[in-house]
This record gives sequence, structure tokens and C-alpha cells, in this order.
Amino acid sequence: MTEPSVLHDTKAAYDSVATRYAELFSNILETLPMERAMLAAFAELVQAHGAGPVADLGCGPGHVTAHLHALGLTAFGIDLSSEMVALARQAHPDLRFDEGSMTALDLADGGLGGILAFYSFIHTPPHLLPVVFAEFHRVLAPGGHLMLGFFAGDDPLPQEFDHKVTLAYRWSPDSLVELLRQAGFVEVARLLREPHENERQFQQGQLLVRKPPSLS
Repeated sequence: MTEPSVLHDTKAAYDSVATRYAELFSNILETLPMERAMLAAFAELVQAHGAGPVADLGCGPGHVTAHLHALGLTAFGIDLSSEMVALARQAHPDLRFDEGSMTALDLADGGLGGILAFYSFIHTPPHLLPVVFAEFHRVLAPGGHLMLGFFAGDDPLPQEFDHKVTLAYRWSPDSLVELLRQAGFVEVARLLREPHENERQFQQGQLLVRKPPSLS
């Protein structure tokens, strides 16, 4: 599958379910105390470094972007789906939301203090993930933090599965950390938890990594 076809298919899939997705997930963080704790730690680290705004990449209807804003961050969202962006703007008119792709971000080099990709990179084919992580590294300021949310597995190779919206992949934390290391990041923390009763029966993972500060 080529990059344009992957992006087209993912955009079309999320455009088609945007309204229902927003209805189901806009309050999801209220049921996820561990994820909220990781997001709070992420926000505190970004604020301590003071390196700039935070991009919520694959922001969907904007609920997590709004949560980051409530934590005191200057947060904005980017999503491939125009329908998701429209819903995010409607729900959170005080925040910025743009259309865009993680494979080619329309952002300046080193301009971000943080990046969140909360279960949004999971549809990226494995051969394109190094491209995405290279973009994350490019737009993060030295010392900036990146947080990833994902479906976890034990197999060192990515495992595709039939996500309810479109094809997705599970990753072992160690495999992701290795790809991130190759892109220039260092691990700060990780969280793995078992699924709740109403979740797909996969472990849920969170990774927090950092772009090393400049030596100059």
C-alpha cells in the first residue's frame, strides 16, 4: 500500500464515522485514570522545559486537545479527517484545529514543546512509521517530549488487526522504543495496563520519550 492510498483510506474511514466517534469517545478520559496520570506527567514535563506549544496529532474531535489545554498547555490539534476537524472546531471554538498528515507536518523545525499521538499513529503501516517519527523529531524543540498511546502486544513484529474504523497495528513497547531511538529519541517512561471490560482485549500502552537537549 502506498502512502497516498493509506492516507486516503484512513481519512475516508474517519470522515465516515466522525459524528458517531465523537459521541462515543468525547468523554473517554473520564474512565481512564492511568492515561490521565500520564497526560498530567507529560504536561508537567513540557511546562518545566518551557519549549513551546503542544500538537495533538490525530486529534479526532478534539477532546484530548481540550484536556491538554485544561492542564495549562498551549495545545492545538491536527487531524487527517476534515470531518473530525470540523467537529473539533465546533466543540472547542477557543482552540486551533487544522487538517494535516503526520507524514508531512506543515510545522516549522523545532517549534514544538511537545507532541501527543494518542492512539492516532496506530493506522500507520510499519514501513511508514520511521517517516512519522522523523517528522516528530524534526518539529520538536531540543528537550521536547513526545507521548504515544497505542495497543500493545508481546510480539517483536507489529501485528495488524481489524480496528473498528480501519486497519491498525499493535506494537510491543520495546519495538516502538527501538524505532524511536533510531529517530533520535530517548525513553523517559512507559505504562502498560490490562484492558477494561468494555475495551478490546489488548493491553493498552503509553510511551513517553524525549528529544535530547542541544549540546550547544
